[in-house]
Amino acid sequence: MNPFSMLTSEVLGYLSSLFVFVVGLFALLIVVLFLRDITQTKDAIRRNYPVIGRFRYLFTTLGEFFRQYFFAQDREELPFNRAERDWVNLSASGGDNTVAFGSTRSLTPVGTVIFINCPFPTLDEDAVETPSILVGPATRHPYEFNSIINVSAMSFGALSKPAVRALSFGAKSAGCWLNTGEGGLAPYHLEGGADIVFQIGTAKYGVRTSDGMLDDAKLAEVAGLAQVRMFELKLSQGAKPGKGGILPAVKVTPEIAKIRGIAAYRDSISPNRHPEIGNVTELLDRIGYIRAIAQKPVGFKSVIGAYGWLETMFEEIHRRGIESAPDFITIDSGDGGTGAAPMPLMDNVGLTIRESLPMVVDLLCAYGLRDRIKVFCSGKLITPAEVGWAYCAGADSVNSARGFMFALGCIQSLKCNKNTCPTGITTHDLRLQRGLNPMDKAVRVKNFVDKMTKDLNTIAHSCGVGHPRALKRFHCRIVQSNGRSVPLDELYPPIRSTRSIRPAI
Repeated sequence: MNPFSMLTSEVLGYLSSLFVFVVGLFALLIVVLFLRDITQTKDAIRRNYPVIGRFRYLFTTLGEFFRQYFFAQDREELPFNRAERDWVNLSASGGDNTVAFGSTRSLTPVGTVIFINCPFPTLDEDAVETPSILVGPATRHPYEFNSIINVSAMSFGALSKPAVRALSFGAKSAGCWLNTGEGGLAPYHLEGGADIVFQIGTAKYGVRTSDGMLDDAKLAEVAGLAQVRMFELKLSQGAKPGKGGILPAVKVTPEIAKIRGIAAYRDSISPNRHPEIGNVTELLDRIGYIRAIAQKPVGFKSVIGAYGWLETMFEEIHRRGIESAPDFITIDSGDGGTGAAPMPLMDNVGLTIRESLPMVVDLLCAYGLRDRIKVFCSGKLITPAEVGWAYCAGADSVNSARGFMFALGCIQSLKCNKNTCPTGITTHDLRLQRGLNPMDKAVRVKNFVDKMTKDLNTIAHSCGVGHPRALKRFHCRIVQSNGRSVPLDELYPPIRSTRSIRPAI
């Protein structure tokens, strides 16, 4: 007999036996799953449809990925659609983000922003550098900056070490500042040399005593760092207005726990407000107290819902004197953020930035405080059009969190709170972090800022002004329910104050 034929017969026999074994093993698995499903009592679907019912959960899990890549149109995804993500990705990678054959965006939905182009736009050679903003001129160490997009609050803990390092180096290279978020100051925030805004959350992470109150010595130590330029007292944030920060236990590593001053591998749940701040009087007292220790600008961050308290605060500032005012207010949008949050708060609590930003600017103008208190804003502003609208509405500067996450390579897998982020941005799994090279991503961060600045200038020049901070409300129109657009300055008419400002005695 031919040896080759004998060898072939043996191989076929082996493969046949292996096939029978695999089939038998698969059948045994089906039987085991069938028995487990039909005898358990916690899941009605699996009990009534053993084995087959399990596919429901598989398809549910995979559904969001199939929708994103195969079924969703460029402009219909939430929270950010493919067109928006592609703009950021192409900008961050230094690619060509021009488009052809007309816009894929419908310009008729209610709320659409349309900028009013000038018949005689500003020539490139006549454009001027965006003027700087001076914050806290009465403090010993005021802060002056001219960046028009900055890194919004994202803590070390919510973000991974390589992500924070990339943002630090990228922000320094781009000339913008970096907000620490409420998780305290990590060495990785400082590593790149960027200007830092230190956020003090309700748990006082990084500057807290053992019982969770403000530690003056730790605050003074942080304030002594030259890179730390401002302090932001967080009252609330977009993802969870009325509830403190949430960092799941799996993400509270020993290093993060040490920086925050808490126990490792336990849920990091911040109080839903500062225990010592229960009214506007106590808020102004606390701002003044922190400013006296830090000798640097101090402001607060809040999602706007009720707004009567702002009027009460502005009245109190007039009573005390102009020096008592916060140096800035950061307004966050009520439609979500980057970390873990209860869905009812993320979906239905707090005004969006489209309504709250012009409202706060108008209140400041009405009370004669607009020049004294700077206005920053954040909340889903990741494209030039959205940022341009914010400048038209009256913002002094714009912060972005998710825009910079996309610049780092975020693919919107919606796993920020699971420690399983596939891009290494919001996970502390070292295997997943390995894919994020901080130095490479720092370049993408700079590219994103540069492209945002360039395109914002393009919008400004088209409207006939020399720089984005010169944009006014009459430079844009908002589409209404009847399909027609209305100038923003008609929706929110300019307000001039008749109030006189007196200094504190």
